[in-house]
Amino acid sequence: MDVTFLLNGERVELRGVDPTTTALDWLRERRGLTGTKEGCNEGDCGACTVMLRDEGGVRAVNACILFLPQLHGKALRTVEGIAAPDGALHPVQQAMVDHHGSQCGFCTPGFVVSMAVAREQGRRDHDDVLAGNLCRCTGYAPIVKAAEAAAEAPAPGWVVDALPEGCGPAPVAPDSADALAAWYLDNPDATLIAGATDVGLWVTKQLRALPKVAFLHACADLQRIDRQGDRLRIGAGVTVARLRADLAESHPAFAELLRRFASEQVRAAATIGGNIANGSPIGDAPPALIAMGATLHLRRGDERREMPLEDFFLDYGRQDRRPGEFVEAVTIPAAAPNLTCHKLSKRFDQDISAVCGCFDIAVAEGAVIAARVAFGGMAGVPKRAAAVEAALVGAPFTEDGIAPALAAFDRDFTPLTDMRASAAYRLAAARAMLVRTLRARAGETVNLLEIGP
Repeated sequence: MDVTFLLNGERVELRGVDPTTTALDWLRERRGLTGTKEGCNEGDCGACTVMLRDEGGVRAVNACILFLPQLHGKALRTVEGIAAPDGALHPVQQAMVDHHGSQCGFCTPGFVVSMAVAREQGRRDHDDVLAGNLCRCTGYAPIVKAAEAAAEAPAPGWVVDALPEGCGPAPVAPDSADALAAWYLDNPDATLIAGATDVGLWVTKQLRALPKVAFLHACADLQRIDRQGDRLRIGAGVTVARLRADLAESHPAFAELLRRFASEQVRAAATIGGNIANGSPIGDAPPALIAMGATLHLRRGDERREMPLEDFFLDYGRQDRRPGEFVEAVTIPAAAPNLTCHKLSKRFDQDISAVCGCFDIAVAEGAVIAARVAFGGMAGVPKRAAAVEAALVGAPFTEDGIAPALAAFDRDFTPLTDMRASAAYRLAAARAMLVRTLRARAGETVNLLEIGP
């Protein structure tokens, strides 16, 4: 497999690449660029953050779960390429010095790259930008001060790369959904890789060999969001970052939930189709999608079928997907004014849900006329709360009116106890989320970030 890309402004042409070699391993072991650190090796700590530029712009990604073929035709910069060719510091590097943003220095390269990307993007939501970079000794106050100071400095031109020319087609990467469907039908035992934020861990943590793979980043038609009447069709290849940005006005509750989907680096790579297809019972997107009445679109060769999203999840680790079949798209309502979402996790940022509850409840003249309620973390699959919904419909949407629905949670869920929460805590939290939804609709402030001391 041949891969061509720019590395810190210089063209690199690789031959005979193992498709599951990570960018992190190659940078450190083959190029001696050890500023990019190996910390968690699972996309959680941000020490390996690199700058990636393609036709869609520039973004920060985790090199530890980025495979070399995903670099083809793109421009990569490591921390060694953030300073100017003459050695002049980038504004974010100078700000880190001026504001004492580094102590041991292990996490510093990742912070610098994340901040440099944010500077290129003109972003000032520093808490979100830096949530995927973990600091173990300095503390975040001086780092955020450095980010604020760097945001005022002019953006340097030396990190803006033109994309390499004459690279040829991306290796093992079908260029359309049609090409993917034909290839996957002939290779049903292959592994499909979109953002690699899940599959990457199969390699780095489980040490699994993936003898046959296909990368989906060249399927531009899977990266579209199309309005179809009163519905939105979201291609499986749409990243979580783009989905959050595009749905901020029409689906504010969903977009706010996606703010807490992993980290900036993961959201820039992860796709909505991948989040659905991996079937995790604690994936953040499916509860919201199910609550909105999402329809899943599957494809196998030229054959297409669709189903309510909740029917796709059969049991823990098992989905209704045949060999050679892949997630092509998901459709949701074009707006979701009644949707509310609540995520409970030990950390606010970049953490896996203990419970994620989403409620789409329509109320008229004080009574519930329709309700869809779905949870993650409460069963072996993302699951609707059928008994809770039945108890809500027709009842007054008041504290007394929702009492039967609160009692119905026991009929819908028998959660497990694990390291994130006990079964009893999960049930209590799920009930509390319904109460929070009621109070939020009544105008009360229930967002912990907005509640004062």
